[in-house]
Amino acid sequence: MTGWHGFPQAELAATGFFLTIQPLLDHWAWWIAAFMLGASIGSFLNVVIHRVPHGMSVNDPKRSFCPQCKNTIPMWLNLPLVSWLQLRGKCRSCGAPIAFRYFAVELLTALLFTLLWVVFAPQAPQVVVFMWLLAALLVAITFIDAEHLIIPTAMTWGGSVAGLLACALWPRLPMLAGGDPGGWIDGLKHGAIGWLAGFGGLWVVVQLGKMAFGKKALKFDQPEPWHLREPRDDHDALHFVTGGEEVAWWDMFSRKTDRLIVECQDIRVDGQSVGAGKLIIRETEIELPDGTVRHIGELKSLDGTATSAVIPREAMGVGDIHLLGMIGAFFGWAGVFFALFAASIYAIVAALIGRIGFGRQLPFGPFLALGCLTWAIGGWQLWKWYFDFLSPLWGP
Repeated sequence: MTGWHGFPQAELAATGFFLTIQPLLDHWAWWIAAFMLGASIGSFLNVVIHRVPHGMSVNDPKRSFCPQCKNTIPMWLNLPLVSWLQLRGKCRSCGAPIAFRYFAVELLTALLFTLLWVVFAPQAPQVVVFMWLLAALLVAITFIDAEHLIIPTAMTWGGSVAGLLACALWPRLPMLAGGDPGGWIDGLKHGAIGWLAGFGGLWVVVQLGKMAFGKKALKFDQPEPWHLREPRDDHDALHFVTGGEEVAWWDMFSRKTDRLIVECQDIRVDGQSVGAGKLIIRETEIELPDGTVRHIGELKSLDGTATSAVIPREAMGVGDIHLLGMIGAFFGWAGVFFALFAASIYAIVAALIGRIGFGRQLPFGPFLALGCLTWAIGGWQLWKWYFDFLSPLWGP
């Protein structure tokens, strides 16, 4: 006999405490509270999404401000969901548009908090806060990765620790699809195995991808001009520009071993020609054909003409490895494989419908986040059904 969302009824009624509070947790008033809390957390996530990629503190300045006029937003004009609608998506001081993203983040977080309460509170109220933390991290990671193609690893490390604690509090969490959860040590063990499966498994994939697709070779029939473009502002990066390609520094130099190699017909350093040959560019220095090494920070300009270039690149971002590890810490190895498979399907559909990703970098973090949430709200039942369906075929 099963209870809420397919969990064994005996497990749900394991303690007298649960039997006492279950009717209270089922009341619809909690849904409103979860929604309002989620909207408030979403308002804070907007601060995180805007400031963290730019290296800004999330608590200094303490009050939100308009990115255009820099005026502080008063508290009575910073109410989650309401204020954006009230102001019709514009700053009250300067009239600059406020991106719809701010409203979307608040609404999405509110809906996720409500949904996760409905799914987890009746059977495991002790992990609801951890599920909310996971949702908040996934929302922040999704929007940061979508805009900046980065995943802050501080978020995923903190999320991994929270996932392991949640598994210890409710050992069923990393074994939603079936199996004996055992005690808190077993829950912690299965969470750790999940983290290893997510982090280690995807790390191997990334290494293989680096070996197979880690370089982009450009060859030119005629010598092609190239140069290093200076950052346009504090939030931009140095760029290598040639042959219609403009590649940001952080997209080329993910590892200390990465090298940008340019076969040059002419090399100009600070406007002066230094000859022809192979130019080796590392993250912080260049090596000229005669073996001279110069620090990039000392250069005023670097340009020339090239016959070929080999540009380093990553098959997948390192942040994705940490994100999948965090997912495994919450939901075990089965959750890792489901999230990765579902994310791949979501990414393919998005590329076909939205025409994104083909020939361009595709942020994979948002799709991993969606795959993780799919597992959390019931995808594990699909996994369980699939293997239950196949089990007679494997039997004697």
